[in-house]
This record gives sequence, C-alpha cells and structure tokens, in this order.
Amino acid sequence: MRRRTIDDLSPEILRGRRALVRVDFNVPMDDDGTVRDATRVEASLPTLRELLEAEARPVLLSHLGRPRGKPDPKYSLRTVAKVLEELLEAPVSFFPETDTDPAVQESQALEPGAVLLLENTRFLPGETKNDPALSKRLARLGDFYVNDAFGSTHRAHASVVGVTEFLRPAVAGRLVESELEAMSALRAPSSRPFVVAFGGAKIADKIPLIETFLDRADVLLVGGAMANTFLAARGLPMGASLVERDAIEVAAGFLDRPGGALRLPTDLVIAEPGAPDASRSRIVRADAIPEDMAAFDIGPETREVFANAIGESRTFFWNGPMGLFERPGFDSGTVRVAEAAAGATAEGAFTVVGGGDSASAIRQAGLADAVSHVSTGGGAALEYLAEGTLPGIEALDEAPR
Repeated sequence: MRRRTIDDLSPEILRGRRALVRVDFNVPMDDDGTVRDATRVEASLPTLRELLEAEARPVLLSHLGRPRGKPDPKYSLRTVAKVLEELLEAPVSFFPETDTDPAVQESQALEPGAVLLLENTRFLPGETKNDPALSKRLARLGDFYVNDAFGSTHRAHASVVGVTEFLRPAVAGRLVESELEAMSALRAPSSRPFVVAFGGAKIADKIPLIETFLDRADVLLVGGAMANTFLAARGLPMGASLVERDAIEVAAGFLDRPGGALRLPTDLVIAEPGAPDASRSRIVRADAIPEDMAAFDIGPETREVFANAIGESRTFFWNGPMGLFERPGFDSGTVRVAEAAAGATAEGAFTVVGGGDSASAIRQAGLADAVSHVSTGGGAALEYLAEGTLPGIEALDEAPR
C-alpha cells in the first residue's frame, strides 16, 4: 500500500500551518562540536524548501547520538541549526526544549519563511520507549506531520511512530519517498542481471537480507570481514583474520544453498593484525593466509572479478566496504567496487548504495553523484529490503487507491 506524501496535501492544509517534520540530523560531530559531515542535513533540504514555498511553517524534530534519555550538551542540536541555516539559506531558529509548553509557544510564534529546530528528542526519556504521553505532547507542536527521517523509520519511537496517533495528516517527505522508491525497485528488480555486493564485518546483522537476495539476485558478491567467515566455513585457514566464529554454521548453510549465486574472494591483501601497516602488506591466495597474518582487503584478481560482474548488471545494490577502507592501502577493493558501480550507472544500470560505511566509502571515492541512489539509512534500508516495510512507514496515512 502506497503511503501519502506531500503531493497529497492540499494548499489549505499547507498554507500558514505548522509542519511537524521528523528529520534525521544524526550527523557525525568532531570533538570541538562542529559537524564533520552534513550529508543528512543536505538530504532534508528538498522537503524543507518545498514546505517553505507552500507557505507552511516547518518545526523540526531530530535525535543526535545516544544521550540515554537525559540532556547532554555534547549531543545538542544547536550547532546543527547553524549548519542548516547556511545550507537552506533561510532563517533557522533553535529552541533548547522539545515537548514543553514554551516549545509549543515557539512553534506557534514561528514566522512564515522561517524554520524552527527543537532540541534532541533523545533527551526525553520516553522517546525510545514510544511513550504515548510524550507522543501526545509532541503532537502539539504541529498541525500536520511529515516523516523525512528515513534513517530512523525502523525505530518505533515517539517522534517517529507514536506522534502519528495524535497528529494527522501524517505523510512522507521527499527523502523518505525517494528512499522507498529505490528500495522497492531492489525488492522487485525490473532489469536483470541483478547483482548484490555485501561487505563489512558481520554476517549476523545481515542474515535476513542474505536470505532475501540469495533467492532474488543473479550474483551475490561477498567481501570485507564477512568474506572471512564464509571462507572459514569453506574450511580455509584464515590466520589471524577477523572471523565471526558463531556465524560459521550459518555461512556454511548459505554456501550449501543451490543456485551458486555466492561469489567469494580468491585472493586477499594481508598484513599483521592489530595495527596493520599497508606498506608491509602482501597479496596471497585466499587459501594461503599465514597463521600470524590477517586479511584486510580483497585482492586485485577478486577486484576485477567483482567489477566485471557489477559492470554486467542492470540492477546493482551494495552494502558494506570490501576491506578496511578507512586506511590507505586497504581501500583498493572498496574503491574498485565504487568505480564499477559508477561505470554500470553510466551504462544505464540502476545502482543503489545502502547507507552506512558503504555510503561513506563512495563519498570518499568522490563517486556519490555517479550512482543512482545513495541511501541515508543503513539499518532502515536493510530492514526494509528484508521485510518490505518499516514501523515509521506503517504509521503514515495510506494513499487512496
């Protein structure tokens, strides 16, 4: 069932009314309190600009970090308000409360053409518990509700789900709308071959998704530390590599599945564990890792095999780096996948990067604009792909048939 979006709101609902917008400003911060990466703030701009153009008055809710249900200056959104004002090129005021009567009064006094950002929702002890009393208080801040925080839609929190029990209409913003379109296209790809690349550290976090894509993908590429566990399940000695020992049995079960969609590395970049030094790394076959060495990237042969598979795809999804991409010398596999994704896109493929570290990696490679879609929500994207829905989406109004 399609959910209502801003398109389904009449000018009468929008003009002069308070739009309570749940955004995702959970941005990385430096130790001095400055925003290190404003990608998620930038992602909110289309919805906010559209609301301002329609003469609505946006009142914004977001969380930042994990302050454990009480105020913590380290996690204040005050700095983010300044960044938003610069990017939006419109007045943005910050109010250091969230669900109080003064906060409601601030929302009511908001002038047309301006935006109000309230303090971190996770300063409130009832937020992560989806507390009905808190949800009702939050609902007083708006005249209608817009969810534009895709990265939080898998959380049944008060500002994401509970507030919609008391505030309607409740619709999807442009970011959520675009994310759902991209993820829905992956759940039912219209163009094949459909190729999926998984990396990162843990299989356990992605078991439902691997299950889903083993049945749907033509090729499933596995790199990163995930590949170590699969190789160990195949009986190969992994030396001192990171291996998820309690997931070996699960990995073996995937390897035994008929169809043969899984592709594992045939060569790896290895170095000493603990504090790997790329200058002393070397390339070995996947079955030849010494006991005192660990794998930190896929090798050159594997990079080209993976790149060729991606290049032949018509639909491609990538989640998780191919190695320790944060360190120079161990980022070649990840960069090669990013380059292959960009190349496939240029040839007409639909390509999606699934948030989290892989989104950071493709931005680091300077290729974020060269793929079809980069998700802002790692966990939300994975859950939606596996389940086909999310709590925050279910809470929105259904669109008329």
